[in-house]
Amino acid sequence: MAMDAADIERLIKEAMPDAVVRIDDLRGDGDHYAAYVTSAAFTGKSRVQQHQMVYQALKGRMGGELHALMLQTSVPEAA
Repeated sequence: MAMDAADIERLIKEAMPDAVVRIDDLRGDGDHYAAYVTSAAFTGKSRVQQHQMVYQALKGRMGGELHALMLQTSVPEAA
């Protein structure tokens, strides 16, 4: 069963309320997504740690409901 892009965004924002999230459906199949996530919660974290935070936000859905997710994470730029 595929996962809806809105559900992915909702789960990420539940875990990181300040996050700016963009989800792209890479193949139009609801199974292969790219997620672009910007959050202050990533400050001081390595890229691997940032990605782990996003995977934790998805609550075990990777590999099941969500087959493939390309991640790009970043910290907000200072104003």
